Amino acid sequence: MSSDSQWSAHEDEGQLSRLVRKSRDSPFVPVGVAGFVTVVSYGLYKLKYRRDQKMSIHLLHMRVAAQGFVVGAITLGVLYSMYKDYIRPRFFDVSKK
Repeated sequence: MSSDSQWSAHEDEGQLSRLVRKSRDSPFVPVGVAGFVTVVSYGLYKLKYRRDQKMSIHLLHMRVAAQGFVVGAITLGVLYSMYKDYIRPRFFDVSKK
């Protein structure tokens, strides 16, 4: 048998454990997904009360708001990652001897 056919724990992990592992690696991804779902849900709720606004304009506003939330979450994630990798070790690192 070759090493390719050996079983690995990562190959058999479920969807929930995979989501939890990826959330630990980049904590702002679930925030972006939750914000996207919230904005879309709110937009669909407000769809009933849009009065004289055209449907295409309402959907465009909803899409821009959802994308803005996701881009903001990604930006915060990148800034946090830069802080964690570069700024914190440089200024707050205690040398280990």
